[in-house]
Amino acid sequence: MPESWGEPEWLCASADLRECGDAVMFDVLENGLSVSAFAVRFRSVAVAYLNRCAHLPAQMDWQPGRFWDVEGRYIVCAMHGALYDPPDGRCVLGPCRGAHLTAITLTEKDGQVYWYPSQHLQPVF
Repeated sequence: MPESWGEPEWLCASADLRECGDAVMFDVLENGLSVSAFAVRFRSVAVAYLNRCAHLPAQMDWQPGRFWDVEGRYIVCAMHGALYDPPDGRCVLGPCRGAHLTAITLTEKDGQVYWYPSQHLQPVF
């Protein structure tokens, strides 16, 4: 997990992240630039990543907030079909095989999901 550098930021209610459902989208500052990020739930665990393929710096959702392949097993990049393993963001098929999505640390507490800023990822104010 990435090292956290600040207080947790509220993201959404836990119920908003349905198993293999649409993502909760949010923006973060990466090194001072606003970028898109997303959170999804897979096997009961909430995970979040920057919405950027490890192969090309392009957003991955094929429609806003939709990242899953047809089986609901992998996060898929709509640009070229790369498949990412949800628990760790590792590319398992495609031109970036072995590379990872940029992870954002999440925690769930009292029915709420929070994300943690890091040295490179900060909240948009």
